[in-house]
Amino acid sequence: MEKISKSQVKLIKSLQLKKFRDELGLFVAEGEKCVAELTKSFELVHLYREGENATRTEIEQMSGLKNPQGVIGVFKKSEYSEYSEYSEYSDLLLALDGVQDPGNLGTIIRTCDWYGVHDIFCSLDTADCYNPKVVQATMGALSRVRVHYVDLPSWLSSQKAPIYGTLLDGKDMYDVISSSRDHEIPSIIVMGNEGNGISQEVRKLITSPIRIPSYPKNGASEHSGKSEEAPEVIESLNVSIATAIVLAEFRRQTSAL
Repeated sequence: MEKISKSQVKLIKSLQLKKFRDELGLFVAEGEKCVAELTKSFELVHLYREGENATRTEIEQMSGLKNPQGVIGVFKKSEYSEYSEYSEYSDLLLALDGVQDPGNLGTIIRTCDWYGVHDIFCSLDTADCYNPKVVQATMGALSRVRVHYVDLPSWLSSQKAPIYGTLLDGKDMYDVISSSRDHEIPSIIVMGNEGNGISQEVRKLITSPIRIPSYPKNGASEHSGKSEEAPEVIESLNVSIATAIVLAEFRRQTSAL
């Protein structure tokens, strides 16, 4: 392996910023497993290993982690983000409306990989999937899940598929999600911003508003035959956790067919 130069260290460090990722068409991944997974779908441009072609100091300078793992890969970004078409194998699509936390986005991508969701459509203000924190959180799932950035209201309005959206005033998802739904076209699930939920513009396009019920459902608990007022619960779930719950229910009902 060719030893890294000071200019390369500077260049790779700059990829922590979206501006330079966009300009150069490159992104960074760290750790042996993550790098190995991404090589299956992305072109590897540079590979640096501590003790082989980079020193510990150089790895630390390039890394975005508090405790660098000693392996850094530089990849070419995919062109998927420029397309609004989804895979012909997709029976379930996820749309993200303003999800801004990189950790949440990375976890959502990894969760989609687990539940066989091949395409995610993101609003333009959703976090960059090539942010190093997102890439690390995906644990390589970015190589199997395509992430598209679109004008979300426009894209949703062009779809013929049913659109499910998680809203606090939605109906119990266990009652709404039916195993008899039309599997000839994909269903779309919309998840919203961490603090504000789904935007008003996107909310108007939702055909099936749903919510994840808290427990007990009736807001009361029973002890020794007496009905008592239940303790207060949090207003909403973390978006990555909520996504996992909703996807699990869709897949559960699908597998029951």
